[in-house]
Amino acid sequence: MAALALAFFVTALLYASVGFGGGSTYTALLALAEVDYRLLPLLSLACNLVVVTGSSVRFGRAGVTPWRGAILLTGLAAPAAFIGGLTPIGEAGFLALLGGSLVFTALSMLLPVAGGDPSRPTRFARSMPLVAVPLGYLAGLVGIGGGIFLAPLLHLARWNDARAIAATASLFILVNSLFGLAGQVVKNGSGRLGAAVELGLPLLVAVAVAGQIGSLL
Repeated sequence: MAALALAFFVTALLYASVGFGGGSTYTALLALAEVDYRLLPLLSLACNLVVVTGSSVRFGRAGVTPWRGAILLTGLAAPAAFIGGLTPIGEAGFLALLGGSLVFTALSMLLPVAGGDPSRPTRFARSMPLVAVPLGYLAGLVGIGGGIFLAPLLHLARWNDARAIAATASLFILVNSLFGLAGQVVKNGSGRLGAAVELGLPLLVAVAVAGQIGSLL
């Protein structure tokens, strides 16, 4: 558990420094540690909430968050994240979906930004609300806040500048994690929730400390 808590601390420190929560890495680490897959979303989403709350507040106070666009995206994604959290899924399907999602995200980060005036969004920027719903559902189902899916797409579409995208992704993660966690709690019941709390308390403490440090970097 000490090694896992240390890994969570480092993950939260790195992700919080750029406004992300680290849910994808938490989930991968828990899977490698052979934790019951049904607990993974509960733990990852809770850690996400702890980490990105500070980042979201910091971005908001700095006046970086583009509230109109960010609220539109998160408002569309939140109900889908709750439904995703409610959706039953088997272990093989869960791990396959998680792995596929991470591969997709890694590949999307390697794609070049479309040419043209970098200050003007591409024609795909208007389509971003359409991707919010499936990303929210996937976030709630797998236990990832969704920012790791959203941010590369926003960059590719030149939706806004880098800081505004980071702020939007942070809020997206926060809201999706909250609604996804609510769905997961309803689905799993008090028994698994208790097991998640017992296992996750040291991890939550680790990411809480690291998240505060990372948000100041």
